Amino acid sequence: MQYLLLIYQSEAEWDAMSEAARQNIYKEYMELVPELRSQGKYVGGHQLQPVATATTARVREGKKLITDGPFAETREQLGGYFLVEAKDLDEALAIATRIPGARSGSIEVRPVVAS
Repeated sequence: MQYLLLIYQSEAEWDAMSEAARQNIYKEYMELVPELRSQGKYVGGHQLQPVATATTARVREGKKLITDGPFAETREQLGGYFLVEAKDLDEALAIATRIPGARSGSIEVRPVVAS
């Protein structure tokens, strides 16, 4: 079964980190991804641009509403995602807790509806 692991973190905290600290975290991601890929568990994933680049689209009563920015103000922003293959929720959660962003943010684990 596939699970989407949504990586949330405070952009302000990320921006406040030193470049060396950010590079260490990127290194951890670059070590985790090939390991999961070799186990057939990593399907895909990407880091997202900052929330300031977001545009939100809505349709209300047949009218398109396009606004700059995210849908809602929150303390943590969606910064990226992993799409993984896991036998069950427990395995997906085990993978989620290995994502470096889990130490300072949160990982939302959601099963993907099979098509």
